[in-house]
Amino acid sequence: MLPESGGIDVFIGTVRNATKGKTVLRLEFEAYEKMAIAEMEKIAAQALAKWPVQKLLIHHRTGILAVGEVPVVIAVSAAHRDAAFEACRYVIDTLKQTVPIWKKEFFEDGEVWVAAHP
Repeated sequence: MLPESGGIDVFIGTVRNATKGKTVLRLEFEAYEKMAIAEMEKIAAQALAKWPVQKLLIHHRTGILAVGEVPVVIAVSAAHRDAAFEACRYVIDTLKQTVPIWKKEFFEDGEVWVAAHP
């Protein structure tokens, strides 16, 4: 944390227990790692250029995750909270649209790949 940081916004995405009324047993995330990292670096650079952000972290897990586990963490620090909030929202929204990470949801009656870009 930098002493000039007046606001730190943290987004923690967790595996929820239901989707569209169906009980979720677990999720599985796959990624084209090299491209995913490059895209996340691009998103970070865009956020740093657009808002007066001091530090920014993006982390997304792959593999099998149980309900309650954390697949994604984004943290943004800035002198003022508005910049931290706006940059953090931009990062998660853009990540979900552009980063090549695919999610498979497992239910009691089967499984389904979720569209990579909603």
